[in-house]
Amino acid sequence: MYGKSLIALMASFPLAACAATDGSIDTGAAPLEMKCVADNVQHLVGQKVTDATGPEVLKATGARNLRWGPPRSAWTMDLRTDRVNISYDDNMIIGQISCG
Repeated sequence: MYGKSLIALMASFPLAACAATDGSIDTGAAPLEMKCVADNVQHLVGQKVTDATGPEVLKATGARNLRWGPPRSAWTMDLRTDRVNISYDDNMIIGQISCG
């Protein structure tokens, strides 16, 4: 019952040996090197958040992702070079803009 399946599986092992052996996976696509630069938006610190703040910050920093940090919220500590973070207070005043 399992004989043919097992033979087919074992026959595929030599093909696996032809794959890349350096641990990398070739997807055929060029890597995306998006980096955030928060220096361009530090003038917004101390300003009130508006509907235009998010798109303006994304465009000016070159970031792909935006993370809002409401007051008294916990943030994960994962580092992403393509993300900009905006923290604000109860009055919707921006306290910090950083990348990561």
